[in-house]
Amino acid sequence: MFRTVVAGAMLMAASCVSAPAPSEPSPLTQVVGPIAQTEASHAFGGAAYTLRPEDLEAQGYLEEEFFVSGKANVYDWPATGAVVRTADAPYTTRVLVRRPKSAGKFSGNVVVEMLNPSNLFDLNIGWAIQHDEIVRSGDAWVGITAKPVAVATMKAFDAQRYAPLSWANPLPESDPKNCIVSGDTTKATENGLVWDMHTHVAQWIRSNDAGNPFRYGGAATRAKHLYGWGYSQTGGFLFTYINAIQPLVVARHGKSPFDGYIVAMLGGPSPISQCAERIPAGDPRRPLRNAGTPVIHVMSQSDYLGWVSNRREDSDIKGDQYRHYDLAGAGHATPDELWYAARSEDIVKGGRTPPALNCDQGARSRFPSSIPFNAIYSNLKAWVGEGIAPPPSQNIEVVNGKAVLDAQGNVKGGVRSPLLDVPTSTWNGNSTGLSFCRIAGHEIPLTPPQLAALYPSQAAYETAFRNSVNALVEQRFITKADGEALKKTAGQTKVR
Repeated sequence: MFRTVVAGAMLMAASCVSAPAPSEPSPLTQVVGPIAQTEASHAFGGAAYTLRPEDLEAQGYLEEEFFVSGKANVYDWPATGAVVRTADAPYTTRVLVRRPKSAGKFSGNVVVEMLNPSNLFDLNIGWAIQHDEIVRSGDAWVGITAKPVAVATMKAFDAQRYAPLSWANPLPESDPKNCIVSGDTTKATENGLVWDMHTHVAQWIRSNDAGNPFRYGGAATRAKHLYGWGYSQTGGFLFTYINAIQPLVVARHGKSPFDGYIVAMLGGPSPISQCAERIPAGDPRRPLRNAGTPVIHVMSQSDYLGWVSNRREDSDIKGDQYRHYDLAGAGHATPDELWYAARSEDIVKGGRTPPALNCDQGARSRFPSSIPFNAIYSNLKAWVGEGIAPPPSQNIEVVNGKAVLDAQGNVKGGVRSPLLDVPTSTWNGNSTGLSFCRIAGHEIPLTPPQLAALYPSQAAYETAFRNSVNALVEQRFITKADGEALKKTAGQTKVR
């Protein structure tokens, strides 16, 4: 175990009502780790302790857990830009790192994900959905615990291991500015510490600090490109970070900590602090414009209708590079996010209830969200690293507030899939039942007469399926590796 400091990693200010320009940095960020993992004490949600355990070593990867400490501001966000509400609040959060064991295998690309706390514990949704593309490309993944409710779960799970973690509210409960809260929030902690934490972790990864795992024992960090990644609640976190916080970081340091963003499954900013109201519809602080780095926004079939009024034009203009993709057929709450989350006994030990894998209509949708996400991520890397623009935005067709459906009941438009263009099922984005079933989705298999009408033979189906895959690979909506894997599955679905 080591203890390290990173100079200049803080974005701090001196006044709670000052102008939006940042002030001088505060004291140094401290990093402790990697924290030893054993059967008796392991990282919550560690890859070897998930619902479907992973052997990272067999893939040439390793996992490390760190505790990152520093001082963060709590912000307000008036129309003129973010300002500091309360300065220099001490914090300690945890960070998970999954990276190639060998420096020679590391690509230099790092996905940095604020871990989703919607189930009251950390979900590593980015890793769950994109780990195939991350591993085969030699990329790395970093997950940041991003809300105090998830810390409470970890402390219940292993009080000794996670004792150092703290998201303490810098204001006493008696302070009028420590407002009444509800839901998963308490007055003892402060959600709004997350923004500077996000910046600090990125700056640590980019630093030449002796404890930075991306130095691989060398003189300088090998991390070249960092990609901010957020999904659902943390997709809203990225709206807020990009529009409110990143301008302050750029003003202080001259550049963004991130080279690009994937902002998924939410249509607007999260409150900048737990006392702040949501930014209302029509407010100029909501849209993703002029982010300074490439942004790809994504919605699933579960929630795209809420985004229709916010659709905007594509842009390849430097400083406002933007694409949007509706994922036709894909559910918002996938089974992947639970298969690669903490195992059920650890969730229960943390005082939480494991989310439901099944809904009233059956299992959560098996639609492979990883396929379009892998391509989106691959295209973002090419955009940042090589200047190759992604394919045009793809929107699900909507008329009078409703989706346009084909003869099989599947949506038209959006990012396509052979599962929709050569269908054997109708894919729904919404279901009913427990937990997040409303946005889990399900499929309804086509009947034998429907299949017979579509495909004169098994061979005809398999040929059409493979042709669809080839076309989508050519259009860069499916990676070559995923395309080859998909084509091998064509014969597994029997239509005759």
